[in-house]
Amino acid sequence: MTQAKDIRTAVFPVAGRGTRFLPATKASPKEMLPIVDKPLIQYAAEEALAAGARKLVFITGSSKRAIEDHFDSDHELEEALEAQGKMELLKALKKIVPSWASCIYIRQPSPLGLGHAVWCAKPVVGNEPFFVHLADDLIDAATPCLRQMAAVHAERGGSVLGVEQVPRNETDKYGIVATDEADGRISRVKQIVEKPRPQNAPSTLAVVGRYLLSPTIFDKLERTGRGAGGEIQLTDAIADLLADEPVYAYEFEGRRYDCGSKIGYLQATVEYGLKHEALGAKFSEYLVKLANGLPGAKQ
Repeated sequence: MTQAKDIRTAVFPVAGRGTRFLPATKASPKEMLPIVDKPLIQYAAEEALAAGARKLVFITGSSKRAIEDHFDSDHELEEALEAQGKMELLKALKKIVPSWASCIYIRQPSPLGLGHAVWCAKPVVGNEPFFVHLADDLIDAATPCLRQMAAVHAERGGSVLGVEQVPRNETDKYGIVATDEADGRISRVKQIVEKPRPQNAPSTLAVVGRYLLSPTIFDKLERTGRGAGGEIQLTDAIADLLADEPVYAYEFEGRRYDCGSKIGYLQATVEYGLKHEALGAKFSEYLVKLANGLPGAKQ
């Protein structure tokens, strides 16, 4: 059994082309789409840092330079903001990545799937458990989702998958798990299947873009052939891992927004806008007027 350890590394597979958002993503990564005033990838990094990660590993592809630029320092811009007295904006820029954290970029040479993207991180991760975070899945939670999962790992060891119930007619969009009887929000995974048809799905409990994985997963990925869609699937490697180590499903506390879909992205934008400290009240007033067809809704 894998012993519980602090999680120091988070892996962000960001090599996808974001075709569902074309033409917006033709020259800009989908992970750079903003939710109000921060891109999705920044929300992802903040969640990992809040869970204890110190190394942020981005598995990138072509046309992803904007992500590296976002997390890099821009001294010219910082100096301009300071000269103009825009100290709040300057503060926001400087805290994108704290000084004690490091960003590492690894190019995925070919689009061979999520499993291959995770395997590309092996030289940096080493022999330690690590997070995998898919920025498309934005989770709004009082306690960051990865921190919740780290607590499960600290208690039980093994690997942990963030899961939630989905409609049965949507099981073919997710990795689906079958589990033993749940202990609160935690259950041990017995089976995991990549994107099963509704009639074949072992349950409606779906993995939704949050993983805490044992380093043993790298051994499994090296032997994993191409699966669904002709890609190397992380789900298939996790299925192999079940025979050797415990894997737990954790029904996280929080609200997930599927920002890989246009409707999910719009929902997140509206709801994060309503919670925004500076904009929320005015935005709420606008939406009420818009919903009621009142004058001033177009201002």
